[in-house]
Amino acid sequence: MRKKVLWLLAMTGILTILSGCTQVNENITAESTGFWNEYVVWPLSQSIEFFADITGESYGLSIIIITIIIRLVLLPLNVKQLKSSKAMQDIQPELQELREKFSSKDAQTQQKLQQETMQLFQKHGVNPLAGCLPLIVQMPILIGFYHAIMRTSEVATHSFLWMQLGEPSYILAIVTAGTTFLQQKLMMAGSTAMQNPQMTMMLYLMPIMIGTFAFFFPSALALYWVVGNLFMIAQTLFIRKPMMKEQETGGKTK
Repeated sequence: MRKKVLWLLAMTGILTILSGCTQVNENITAESTGFWNEYVVWPLSQSIEFFADITGESYGLSIIIITIIIRLVLLPLNVKQLKSSKAMQDIQPELQELREKFSSKDAQTQQKLQQETMQLFQKHGVNPLAGCLPLIVQMPILIGFYHAIMRTSEVATHSFLWMQLGEPSYILAIVTAGTTFLQQKLMMAGSTAMQNPQMTMMLYLMPIMIGTFAFFFPSALALYWVVGNLFMIAQTLFIRKPMMKEQETGGKTK
């Protein structure tokens, strides 16, 4: 679990670094140069403009629509990630047996442990890196949409519901933190992660961190986070929950 925590912290660091680079404070235009601007941020910015036009200049609705489209496109990767996570969880008892069998710290024993572990992965068709790949693919898209929201000047000049999209919304910041917590809570429910103090700490730390960001960032970005969280909550309820129930039923049958 420590590796998972370190991975999450690393990805958070990457998000923070990328969020502050590539002219994030400069408006994106057709004249913006560079691969990132031309092929990621500009097309997403144009998508925001397109959906705003067909929804009566509602940039809030445009952000919601694009967020849902992006999440739907990424859904197959998320499902693959969930299946990989479930497969890894299914073989945890066997992995624990191997660790106990080869508990010695000498190099030869540890090498044997690695060989036996790889054979176990191959036997069950488990790829330990498969769960990380979807996250790596998703990050540039999600960060690109963040840039598109922040750098499309028209977004900041429009309102949605009670919010001025270019200004922070404290109500939406609280909703952001709440939905982040709920999404993580549902993801961890029924897994061994809840038994790990480090993962429990992250359950509370991440919503506080994301909610704090939302207090200072434009509400357009918080809206994007909330819609993304709600989509992930629905995904967990309709995809992950049945998978976990199937796993529990199979375990009882055995």
